[in-house]
Amino acid sequence: MTEYFANADLDGSALIIAYAGLFIASFTSLFSIVNPLAAMPVFLSLTSGYAPKDRTQTAKKATIYMFAVLIVFLLVGTYILNFFGISLPGIRIAGGLIIMRSGYSMLNPQTGGKKLTEEDEKAALGKEDISFSPLALPLLSGPGSIAVVIGFASQANNAVDYIIHAVSILSVVLLSYVLLRLSPAVIKAIGQNGLTVMTRLMGFLVMAISVQFILSGITQYFQIAI
Repeated sequence: MTEYFANADLDGSALIIAYAGLFIASFTSLFSIVNPLAAMPVFLSLTSGYAPKDRTQTAKKATIYMFAVLIVFLLVGTYILNFFGISLPGIRIAGGLIIMRSGYSMLNPQTGGKKLTEEDEKAALGKEDISFSPLALPLLSGPGSIAVVIGFASQANNAVDYIIHAVSILSVVLLSYVLLRLSPAVIKAIGQNGLTVMTRLMGFLVMAISVQFILSGITQYFQIAI
């Protein structure tokens, strides 16, 4: 999509619309995979003994770490691909498989989109500071999110593309912080059933994104025109 924007002769208004579309696509893809809604119950469980002020501070630190992780991979993603000799089709297919696993977890009634194993949660309960691990990694910025951000970097054609993706990352981070901070009220308002329904909807969207990643990788590798 960004290749078209870079090569097309667009006037000012069309260019704004094009970049707005890029931002929306970037934001929705990343938000669906980060899925802070599914992170809220885990966050509440891990901070159950915290005072409200400490819980807010933990959410703030976790989302700052999350932003740092995703921005780093956005900036160095292409260098990582080049260093390991990984092609763009390869990262798209691998990223699609990782994202598909995450989407399946959201759709699976047995896991309900659970983002941490029981072992991880038990280990976290013994930590003094859980903001980086397991909250920032892997709860909020896990392998799926990192794969998507590296995909963003590999498709960026100019500085404006990078800025748009960075703004979308910041938007997801800020929204994640708000949801984590308000998680007691949000869960109370929508209930567990509402949270499950929203997680399933996110899961369906994530599965669609993963399939598109895989198809894009396959068609580009075999140079298939669609």
